Parts: sequence; C-alpha cells; structure tokens
Amino acid sequence: MSNGRHLAKGSSAPVLPNDGKLVLYSMRFCPYAQRVHLMLDAKKIPYHTVYINLSEKPEWYFEKNPLGKVPALAVPGKEGITLYESLVLADYIEEEYSTQQRKLYPTDPFRKAQDRILIERFSGVITAYYRILFSTDGIPPGAITEFGIALDVFEKELKSRGTAYFGGDKPGMIDYMIWPWCERVDLLKFALGDKYELDKERFGKLLQWRDLMEKDDAVKQSFISTEDHTKFLQSRKNGENNYDILA
Repeated sequence: MSNGRHLAKGSSAPVLPNDGKLVLYSMRFCPYAQRVHLMLDAKKIPYHTVYINLSEKPEWYFEKNPLGKVPALAVPGKEGITLYESLVLADYIEEEYSTQQRKLYPTDPFRKAQDRILIERFSGVITAYYRILFSTDGIPPGAITEFGIALDVFEKELKSRGTAYFGGDKPGMIDYMIWPWCERVDLLKFALGDKYELDKERFGKLLQWRDLMEKDDAVKQSFISTEDHTKFLQSRKNGENNYDILA
C-alpha cells in the first residue's frame, strides 16, 4: 500500500496481502476516483487503496491502466486485468455486489434508465464547472449561465421526486455519482471571488440535499473540506500538484 502517499515514477509496485480484497487505484483529490470510493463505502465492501501521483505516474501503473488514469480497480481472481472508467466501475460494483449489499439503482428497469440519463446529463455541470475553474484568461463567456442551467435540471428533478435524496429516503446511484462535484462547488470562489455562492432560492432543494449528504457515512469517509481542496487547487495552479497535502 502507499500508506496514504501517492506513488510516483521510480517507485515499486506495492505488494498487497492476498486477502481477497479489491484494490482501488486512486488519487485523493480526483472526483472520478471518489465516485468509486463512495460506491465501495456505501456498500461496505472492504478494499485496499493505492494512491497514484498523476503528474509523475509510476512506470508499473500503465500495466494496471494503459490510459494512466484513475480510478482503476483490480478484482481478486482476475489477475493481470483491471477495470477502469468511473461509471463503468460503478455499474460493475452495483451488479457484482447487489445480493447482500443494498442496491443503489432502482430495481425497475425504466426508472433505472431514467437515473442513468440524469447521471449522463450531469456532464453538463462538470463541463461548465471546469471551464470556470481552470480558465487562464478570465471567465469564459456564458460559462456561469451554463453552469446554472445545468444545475437547474437537478433542482427540478429533486423537487419532482419529492424525496430528500435522488435515491429516495437514502442516497442512491445518482447521489453518489454527482456528489464529488457538489462537494467541490465552493471552489468556484477561487475563480469568481469569495462572494460567490449558489442562489438559495434557485437551488434550495440542492442545498438542503448537500447538507444531508455531508452527514452520510459513505461521504464522510472520502470527504475533503473546501479549505483542503483549495490548497490542492492552489498547488495545481502553481504547477506543484501537491497530492500529499493530507498524507
């Protein structure tokens, strides 16, 4: 294991115990990797975590994921093969561990398809978010409007469902798949100034949902404060990429 530190170029591949646990290759500040942590923690599936330095990737890591990205998941009994891409991993974990662990998708195929569509539509939020956050030449025209319009879809959906979570009385697949960016939404103050915040009238349901999600046991296990997210973002802007701020 990496003992909380991110393994980099020149490191040796970690030797893990042969205990039948999954191995998740992750990066502590990666929202896509956090999706998989949330899935595993929500279902209470034991696993090992190996953190990867994405700026100086270990040579051996490309054998785990030829794309060199995180997350990647090594499955016991499937030596030499890993799965990757966060939504693929989420679907695999849901299907493989749905007998004893609680299901995160609805059992009705039509409702499940609707949830899948909503998760795909969240890409509009993600795209606008990154356009704002990582712009090097001022805020791109229309990006803030696009961000709000994309979020409107989820505010409207939560009102329509009339439940505390998208998954009902407890978080489901939509909740966990969109959470990493909702955890990071206050980072927009980094780009837009300290006065920026989500409109409490326009996004009232989402803000209530966000408060509830912070109290969820699975969320707590990978949660990082806005202050620490900001420290990492600043190190990234400075070209340092200090992945081990929390190690």
